[in-house]
Amino acid sequence: MTPPQIVSRRAAPRSAGRLDRDRQAAPQVFERLRGMIISLELPPGSPLSRAALAAQFGVSSTPIRDALMRLEEEGLVDVFPQYATVVSRVDVRLAQQAHFLRQAVELEIVRGLAIEHDEALVTELHATIARQQQYAKAGDFEKFMAADNEFHSQLYIAADKRDIWSLVRSRSGHIDRLRRMHLPSPGKAQDIVRHHKLIAKAIDAGEPDEAQKHLRTHLSGTLSELARIRSRYPEYLSN
Repeated sequence: MTPPQIVSRRAAPRSAGRLDRDRQAAPQVFERLRGMIISLELPPGSPLSRAALAAQFGVSSTPIRDALMRLEEEGLVDVFPQYATVVSRVDVRLAQQAHFLRQAVELEIVRGLAIEHDEALVTELHATIARQQQYAKAGDFEKFMAADNEFHSQLYIAADKRDIWSLVRSRSGHIDRLRRMHLPSPGKAQDIVRHHKLIAKAIDAGEPDEAQKHLRTHLSGTLSELARIRSRYPEYLSN
């Protein structure tokens, strides 16, 4: 792998901050950096200085190293030994594979939930959708994406597939960044809310085929706009 040209070394990102001393440091650093990468606060190509991150988070180099190793495992950073660590470009092939995995799993989940018809779940889904509507109206894309993830995690938890949600999430960094690039497009947030409502409605009505149909449409939205996303962010995508 050829090291990229590093124009400048950025300091630690603004969202970094002191950690909860009652919890292990490395997982917190990992989650914060991962969130900054997914939100594009740390866009592809951003150099990550271990020393600057350690100073910003108020930790030793060990938690920073461990967090960056986990990010490298997820393909979200590229580590060039003795040279630099940078946020990776979005790998479209990995994004497509993550989409395939997520769709295969969630189609079965929503089908089973529609057959079971859990009223408590439907109430939770509608509450999450209501928050999404508020965030969409306010233009708060980060909270909107968090609520989007919450909606889907509720499906996995209700189906007793919590561990599979963790697996899917760990493979979704590239597709999630594509979604973040696509989210500001006119009407995109509203489409997501509409699809969530239709999925929840089908689950509530006990209509598994409808639930699957709406989920399939929902998950395919971003990849169907790949050419437009690439034209807008050509420097962020690979292959």
